[in-house]
Amino acid sequence: MGIHVPRTLPDIEPHTEAFWTGGQSGHLMINQCQSCQRYVHPPVPMCPSCQSRDVVATPVSGKATVVSYTVNHMPWVPDLPVPYVFAAVELDEQPGLRLSTEIVNIDPEAVFIGMSVKVVFEQQEEIYLPLFEPQLP
Repeated sequence: MGIHVPRTLPDIEPHTEAFWTGGQSGHLMINQCQSCQRYVHPPVPMCPSCQSRDVVATPVSGKATVVSYTVNHMPWVPDLPVPYVFAAVELDEQPGLRLSTEIVNIDPEAVFIGMSVKVVFEQQEEIYLPLFEPQLP
């Protein structure tokens, strides 16, 4: 990826570690309940559907659809070039499985609801931030 901007990084906890570091191996890791098979995001140690504690980080396809977005023109973060697209994407694996992210490698005015996107990772220290870019047909 072209621009490397210092970002505020998350604290890594045991139940979030795979999500934040999975990009090192090129995989978007999402927790999945082994009892009911539902994906769970944000990562938590217990399934909100069946209350099982048998939740395991599982690689997913990294393919998603933009379900909501905004183009930010305000320079809230120093050194983060504006405009940029902040979006909610729904992962292909499960209806309602959504991530908040940034859409990159596209003119912000070209983003649209329903756009197919795929994960790309931006490394910051030991964290691999999951960002999304347009998915070519």
